[in-house]
Amino acid sequence: MRALRLEMLADAPLAFLETIADAAARPHADYCARIAAVSAGCHTAQFVADPGGRLVGHAGGVAVPQEPGLTVVYAVYVTPTRRGTGLLGELVEAVAAWSRSCGRPELMLEVVVGNDRAHRAYRKLGFTDTGVRVPHPTVPALQELQMRRPA
Repeated sequence: MRALRLEMLADAPLAFLETIADAAARPHADYCARIAAVSAGCHTAQFVADPGGRLVGHAGGVAVPQEPGLTVVYAVYVTPTRRGTGLLGELVEAVAAWSRSCGRPELMLEVVVGNDRAHRAYRKLGFTDTGVRVPHPTVPALQELQMRRPA
């Protein structure tokens, strides 16, 4: 998971809320603890694509206390050689199934305005732009657009 996280941050630094330096500095034990914490329950979950040998994709989901029927999809990533293979859809569907099983019928995610590749990919998966724009959490000069779909 550590290797995949570092790849994610190197490939798409604006998409995640951590720097590659911070992720690289975290000890292996922290990654193990995080995996254990998100492997059960209905508050947060992470799903990985593991074809054997190394992880090639990731998607997480987290409950939103202010909106009990909503799961926020976060930290979505597919390694470049696996893009366009349907893996993104499989990861999002894993989050959706988990969300439904936890009683949350809707998904929401945020995409940096201008990241047209991600925007198109999520539209193909049934997400629609809500028209809501929010400041990027780490680069305030950027905006993110919110997209939603049924789980």
